Amino acid sequence: VCYLLTLVMGPWMNAHFGLHFFLASNFQVYQLFTYMFMHGGLTHLLFNMFALWMFGSVIEQVFGQRRFVLFYLVCGIGAGLFQEMAQYVQLYNDIAANNPEVGFLELAHIVSTNNLAPMLNGMTTVGASGAIYGILLAFGMTFPDERIFIIPIPFPIKAKWFVMGYAAIEVFSAMATPGDGVAHLAHLGGMVVGYFLIRYWRTH
Repeated sequence: VCYLLTLVMGPWMNAHFGLHFFLASNFQVYQLFTYMFMHGGLTHLLFNMFALWMFGSVIEQVFGQRRFVLFYLVCGIGAGLFQEMAQYVQLYNDIAANNPEVGFLELAHIVSTNNLAPMLNGMTTVGASGAIYGILLAFGMTFPDERIFIIPIPFPIKAKWFVMGYAAIEVFSAMATPGDGVAHLAHLGGMVVGYFLIRYWRTH
């Protein structure tokens, strides 16, 4: 539904419901929730929803419907918070490159005094990928030895190795290609939040 509305209403949807950097003028707290339902295109949406169907349908049976929805949303919100932190560090590094004396906690003051908030509206994140990575993590923790086929790998691999491989790829991508337009740290954030939430549920 959100994708169809985006086709009709254009950039307005992402401008209001995508997740903006928290120092940007268009940032709203509710965007930590709504950004999960926005996507950058049909391919982005289909890949995320295919993974949600493939792995989420199994995890929903294990968790139950209410806990599954809670898990999905918490992982997505956690991923958004990780992305906010990543963007803060990125902006600090960009400013500190020209002014090494800038303190790490001074960005809010610099943004306000230099009227940079409108310019930062371009730092917008959309997509359910962070929540989906949490679902992948849940599958790997729940069925670690389940063998799955993943294209283009020609042989089945255990779920735990699949999940760890994905995590390793995201870590490498975050370090090697920080400006590629993909929220790698949001993906990792979804996995991290999902891991601790599952650990909490298992001990309580």
